[in-house]
Amino acid sequence: MTPVLFPGKYGAKKKRSQQIAFLLFRVFSIIIVLILFTILGFIIYKGAGVISWKFLTEVPTDGMTAGGIFPAIVGTLLLMLGSAIVAFPVGIMSGIYMNEYAPKGKMVRFIRVMTNNMSGIPSIVFGLFGMALFVKYLGFGDSILAGSLTLGLLSLPIVIRTTEEALKDIPNSLREGSLALGATKLQTIWKVILPIGMPRIITGLILSLGRVSGETAPILFTCAAYFFPQLPTSIFDQCMALPYHLYVISTSGTDMEAQQPIAYGTALVLIIIILIINLLANLLRKYFGNKVKMK
Repeated sequence: MTPVLFPGKYGAKKKRSQQIAFLLFRVFSIIIVLILFTILGFIIYKGAGVISWKFLTEVPTDGMTAGGIFPAIVGTLLLMLGSAIVAFPVGIMSGIYMNEYAPKGKMVRFIRVMTNNMSGIPSIVFGLFGMALFVKYLGFGDSILAGSLTLGLLSLPIVIRTTEEALKDIPNSLREGSLALGATKLQTIWKVILPIGMPRIITGLILSLGRVSGETAPILFTCAAYFFPQLPTSIFDQCMALPYHLYVISTSGTDMEAQQPIAYGTALVLIIIILIINLLANLLRKYFGNKVKMK
């Protein structure tokens, strides 16, 4: 066995390199947090003064230079709900199939590569596809239904990959033990595998909702209205949405100076909605995690 020369010298060098690396990681982490808080602080500073009960519950008036953003809030929530109804069942079932049923081979690898490629496609491409398929070919027109389907397709790759990765990390011994006790494969997935993987699956679902809530290009081509100061009464109606409303009042209008505070207020409301959804996701994650621990 070859003896190690100067272990103290090399040990000190290794320790110093490790300390430098940890210091760099800490510095970069602090910089990222500072940037995040700077952005949030700027939005809060500019938009907090606009937030009021009137702003949240009334329709826009005077060419969107006054009034509130209630139709845009409702439209955003409807689109998020519609995209979740489309993406969650299909994405979760696809992830289950790829990990639990599909034979491991070229086909699964091909599907996985295509899913990853889908997640990298620009959102404006999804918008053009949704306009061609849902708006024109299927005849849904500019509607909540067309927008929800388009946003559902946009978020589908995130749901599929998150579900698959969550199930992949569950030990096979749990599956084998359940099958050995007489449970069917479906019962094993439903009663054993899904409850364990649910906290991570919920994380993926919330990430997809977070992406959907801030998208402008897909809804621009499929459902968003420039000015629609009433609530939709059908899934075939157009709707206002916070991202598109923010874009419109920031780039066009009759009185840009009067619209700027409304733009910051709209951005702050959108951030608050995403924050509330993330908090609810954390509660659900803890709930399912505690249920697994209790079992």
